[in-house]
Amino acid sequence: MKKSPFNWDKNSDQPYSIKNKEYKNMMRKKNMYTYIPMFFSSIIIFPISLLVSYFFKGKQNNSKDFFGMGVNLDKGEEQVELIKELNCKNLLIRVPLEDIASIDKYVSFTKLFPKCKIVINILQNRENIENKELLRKNLTLIFSSFKGICNEFQIANAINRTKWGFFSVKEYLDFYLIAFNIRNESFKNYVLIGPSVIDFEYHFTIRALFNKLGIYFDKVSALLYVDRKGAPENKQLFTFDTNKKINLLYTLASLAKQSSNKIIISEVNWPISNTKPYAPTSEKECVSEEEYARFMLRYYLLAYGSLKIQSVYWHQLIAAGYGLIDNRKSLRQRSAFEVYKVMLSFLQDSELIKYSQSKDLHVLTCKINKNKKLDIIWLSSKRKIPLNDFGEVYDMFGKQLKNDIKISDHPIYAYHQ
Repeated sequence: MKKSPFNWDKNSDQPYSIKNKEYKNMMRKKNMYTYIPMFFSSIIIFPISLLVSYFFKGKQNNSKDFFGMGVNLDKGEEQVELIKELNCKNLLIRVPLEDIASIDKYVSFTKLFPKCKIVINILQNRENIENKELLRKNLTLIFSSFKGICNEFQIANAINRTKWGFFSVKEYLDFYLIAFNIRNESFKNYVLIGPSVIDFEYHFTIRALFNKLGIYFDKVSALLYVDRKGAPENKQLFTFDTNKKINLLYTLASLAKQSSNKIIISEVNWPISNTKPYAPTSEKECVSEEEYARFMLRYYLLAYGSLKIQSVYWHQLIAAGYGLIDNRKSLRQRSAFEVYKVMLSFLQDSELIKYSQSKDLHVLTCKINKNKKLDIIWLSSKRKIPLNDFGEVYDMFGKQLKNDIKISDHPIYAYHQ
């Protein structure tokens, strides 16, 4: 039996890079022509989107669905109590087509979270990409199996990485089209999410959203990483920080007739130092656990402040190389677990009033508990500024601060007097 070029890395919860270079080059050449429409659509739409991005204002100021977490079947039922401890109400659960024979286990696992709103992330494999009849059969089974449990499905993941199975956006669109047709035929209340492009590679997003196949994305998803070895306020290509990447993505979704402008970030994290082989990147991109906690909180605050993101799903609860909990020996809660829990306690039922930035100073103002106002304040530099004239102030771990309070790169929660 011929060995598959696609292999799964259980340590980092992602496919290994394709080692069969002959196969990889053959598939790229086979799909080379599909890059022509992507090139022309990008050189037209990308500059237009940049020019008009400042005119599209976000409206998503309610946090009800904003804070989400990724949980996995293979990480065990211990996750149920941990999610209760966090009080997280929105979950993303992966269901791999590679493991379709175990669909009942995924359904049973999902039922363990009856009070949570759940998105099912259907992970593609090459067999289902190539065999359309098999894909139709398996997608129908997944949609049927989760009926009455959840109704939102992300169709495929990281479509611009060949190790995940797709060698062109056209292959993905053909894949999505089958899901779209099944939904329209038999599951009309289902919400379909895509195109799930990873990193700041919006030429793939443009090619998917501005398609001519008559398909529609009910929500637009992105695996939106910013700087894997640095802060979320850092810039890529000289100007694109988290806010500007979100603004551009929102503009693309707003301009496209083939999608809504409801956006979810279905995956984001930072890799953690000294966790090889569990880290999803090399050690060069890894950060300390303390940096991980700070960057995570600040990423959520920036995305919430944009008013343009409906949900952000942290990837994920338990993962030795990048999760809130390290499971190498036992279940050890990293400091980020407490930071995430405190974040939810302050903001999960909040209403955003405004986000403002002045150079390195960031302030997110929210309304909580009816008319009570709260500022979350931080600096994206290493300097410190005294904080005066506020009511109760708490650090990012929920500890009340009373004396010599400083604004720093560790966000603080400050109630208005």
